[in-house]
This record gives sequence, structure tokens and C-alpha cells, in this order.
Amino acid sequence: MSPLLTVALGTALLGGLAGALGPFAVLRRQSLMGDVLSHAALPGICIGFLVAQERSLPALLAGALIAGLLAAGLIQAIQRFTKVKPDAAMGIVLSTFFALGVVLLSYIQHAGGAGQAGLSSFLFGQAAAMLSSDVALLSVLALMTLALLAIFWRDMKLVAFDRDYARALGRPVDAIEALLAAITAVAIVAGLQVVGVVLMVALLIAPAVAARQWVDSILPMVLLSAALGAGAGVAGAFLSASARGLATGPVIVLVAAGLVLLSLVLSPRRGLLRGRK
Repeated sequence: MSPLLTVALGTALLGGLAGALGPFAVLRRQSLMGDVLSHAALPGICIGFLVAQERSLPALLAGALIAGLLAAGLIQAIQRFTKVKPDAAMGIVLSTFFALGVVLLSYIQHAGGAGQAGLSSFLFGQAAAMLSSDVALLSVLALMTLALLAIFWRDMKLVAFDRDYARALGRPVDAIEALLAAITAVAIVAGLQVVGVVLMVALLIAPAVAARQWVDSILPMVLLSAALGAGAGVAGAFLSASARGLATGPVIVLVAAGLVLLSLVLSPRRGLLRGRK
């Protein structure tokens, strides 16, 4: 398989995976959660490098996943045991973890070897470095995500629309939210190499926002969001390959943002031009 096809397939899988999870964050009005988890990955990456003393991808991704899960757990603890509102809790955790990541990255740079480690590539991604093994990993993650969505679909749907009603029915709301956070964290970690810490949240939220303009129920929204995310991934990969020097991750995000803009304008349900001839 050619490098371009490898990147295109990998970005399609990542876009579809992120697109399938994004609606649950959007419907729960927790779009910032994706931003928190992606930015929280930075200190995990740095700690993984310090522990391994080299740019070991498994160590870096393991550190990013642990940091993301820790951030998600901290947010849930703040909401549960304090009177701090969810958006404030997410803002506090996001800024704290990202600041810690910048401090650790600065320390590594001044200690020497950060350039060789290439840690800064995780800020904005480096899709060209994607290998067939990365595509295989994304395929496994996509299948696992689909399986979990199918198994816990009813509870996830209830929590997405009305967590208080779900709790009144006796559903394990906290466990479902923790599961969604964990799956999202895994998807974010998988996408760090492609779009990076800073832009990963856009790949989660943009397809979901675009899909929301066209449909009214959650299943079509998830399916359409996954399709739009995959399409943005493929289009971004080929567009970035058509001009020398274009970074794939930012181009993918721009394509996804374009889909949002078109949906906001053209959607017959909620678009700005609805009802106009």
C-alpha cells in the first residue's frame, strides 16, 4: 500500500471513530470535554518520554491515555463533590494539565534531546509518519468502539439526552459517563499522531455539529457524523498531498470546519437559507 493510501485510510478511520463519539459530547453539552482530554494528553506524553528516556511510541501513548483518564476522573470528582459547574471544572482541569505539559516540554527541550524526540510534533500532528501498523491499530479501536456503542447503546442514548431521567430510571449514569470519557480518551490518543493535541477536539466536535443540522435523532446523527468525519479525513489527506508542505492534520480540520459551515447554511431543517427560494 502506498504511503498516501495508508494515510488516507488511517485518517478515514480516525475521522469515523471521532465522528461517532462526537455526538455524545455535543448532545450532553460537554464539547469542551474533548478539548480537556486532548490537552491533558500533553503532560502524559512528556512523562512517558521521561520514563522511557526515548521517543518510544507505546510509552508516549500510554502516558497520554493515563493523563487523559486522570483528567476525566478529576472532572467527575470536582462535579460530584463540589458546587463548581461542569464548564468551570473542565476549564480548570484543561488549563492546569496543559500548563503542566508546556512546563514539562520546556524542561525536556532545555535538557537536550527534545528535537531528536520530536515531541513537538504531537502538538499539531504528523500524519505523514503513519504506518500500516497504525492503521491496523485504528481498525481495532474502531471495531471496539462500535461494539461498546452497540452493547451500551440504550444507556448512552438516555444519558446523552437526559442524564437526570436516566438516573431516575436506575441506570448507571456515572459508569456510562466514565465509559464515554474512556472511549473518547482512547480515540484522542489514537489521533494525536495525525492531528495533534491542539486540533484533535475539532475532529470530535465538527462532524457532530454538522450532522446535527441535518437530522433530529441520535442514531442517524452518529452515523452521519462518522461518515462526515471519515470524509473529512480522506479529503484532508488528498488535499494536503496535492500541495507540497501542507500539514495533513490542519487541512483535515479545515475540511471539517467547511462541512460545518455548509451545514449551517444549507440544511433544510436548521440552515440559514431554510424556507428561502
